[in-house]
Amino acid sequence: MLELGKRQILRVLKKQDFGVYLSDDPKAGRDEQVLLPAKQVPEDAEIGTAIEVFLYRDSQDRLIATTREPKLELGQTAVLKVKEVTRIGAFLDWGLEKDLLLPFHEQTAKVAKGEDVLVALYIDKSSRLCATMKVYHYLQTDSPYKAGDIVQGRVYEISKNFGVFVAVDDKYSALIPRKDAQGAFRPGDLLHLRITQVKEDGKLTVSPKQKAYLQLNVDAEEIEKAIRAEGGVLPFDDKAAPELIDRKFGISKAAFKRAVGHLLKEGKIRLEDGQIYLKN
Repeated sequence: MLELGKRQILRVLKKQDFGVYLSDDPKAGRDEQVLLPAKQVPEDAEIGTAIEVFLYRDSQDRLIATTREPKLELGQTAVLKVKEVTRIGAFLDWGLEKDLLLPFHEQTAKVAKGEDVLVALYIDKSSRLCATMKVYHYLQTDSPYKAGDIVQGRVYEISKNFGVFVAVDDKYSALIPRKDAQGAFRPGDLLHLRITQVKEDGKLTVSPKQKAYLQLNVDAEEIEKAIRAEGGVLPFDDKAAPELIDRKFGISKAAFKRAVGHLLKEGKIRLEDGQIYLKN
């Protein structure tokens, strides 16, 4: 059986000047054979020779074989570079002569030429291979990680209801819950994350924040830098609206209050008239 989008071992049934026809059945009819172009046929290939090939469709939508190895196969995920963006979608470099289409309706964010995007390979309704940035159902759940581990994850989708969906190591399923997903995120962002839970189904819950006692110092440093950048005065204090604090620092009001309290205790700031002043 010829399998679109997969590597498989087929045998030479017929030799022509322009290539050889392959199949897994020595009695296969024309519809069960696929052409391997002459420039990719091994020099010693004869009738019956086994050749490992990948099957895809050429520019005229004909099934064709190649000995070149694509950067992903059907159902797999990989990070691919955008070669160009056209009126029908983006085209990605996946290691083959014909670029891979990423349709607009399969994009979770607008992409641009030269960007790296995490995608999965699927077969569309027209029996063509396409890419999708909606990779949730393609990610693995058998990661080697445990709670407390620090990992790298790539944002691939953002949900107002659930949070930020992340692919750890570009292949393991993970989520930053909405309560921890404060600040600005966009698909494609690479983040250093702490695993907070490994669920029974193997999916990971992660956080962009360190453990509370470590995060306190990080938040305090960022606030101190921000005050310095504002000329020594931050135009609001720890009684400000949560939305304002989130927009400015990407943290919760509770975390902001803890960090401000830490800076007060160290004598680095003072609060006055609803503002925070940096001490000299």
